[in-house]
Amino acid sequence: MSFDKNWINVRFLSVATAMSVALVSSVQAAEVKIGLVDMQQALQNVELGKKAKAQLEKEFNAKKKKLQDEESSIKKMGEEFKKQSLVMNDEARAKKQGELQERIMKFQELTARSQSEIQQKEQELTRPIINRLRQIISELAKDKDYTVILEKNENTVLFSKEKDDLTDEIVSRFNKKPQA
Repeated sequence: MSFDKNWINVRFLSVATAMSVALVSSVQAAEVKIGLVDMQQALQNVELGKKAKAQLEKEFNAKKKKLQDEESSIKKMGEEFKKQSLVMNDEARAKKQGELQERIMKFQELTARSQSEIQQKEQELTRPIINRLRQIISELAKDKDYTVILEKNENTVLFSKEKDDLTDEIVSRFNKKPQA
């Protein structure tokens, strides 16, 4: 699912970039000023982004520990089952095997739920930061008369001059601007 979403984003950004280039070509008389912002880098470098990342890592590590403990317990239960199954009758073996399978299924559900919770928490923590970054980008574009500001990443911008990268300035403005 993530690959499809990224592929769609890449396709959309490619079309948007092509349209921007076409627009730039058609407006030859006016001065065109293009800037770039690496949103991922900005998100990781603003103070609130660093705090969000630390909080996410703390929650992730707690869930990871819980999952590792459960996984160890299931492995131990499986090893005990293998040893005991040789001396168990068919009914007892089937019952124990059912218990083990049920525990494995619950573990898989817990893993999926934990991943979902972490993704949800990440979105919850980063959405307001991204919204503020976009607001600051918009303000910078108006202040410095940019025609267009594109998101810079390895899939959309193959080359740019360093002077066109506004990421550090966006991070600086974000950290200076009081939270709304």
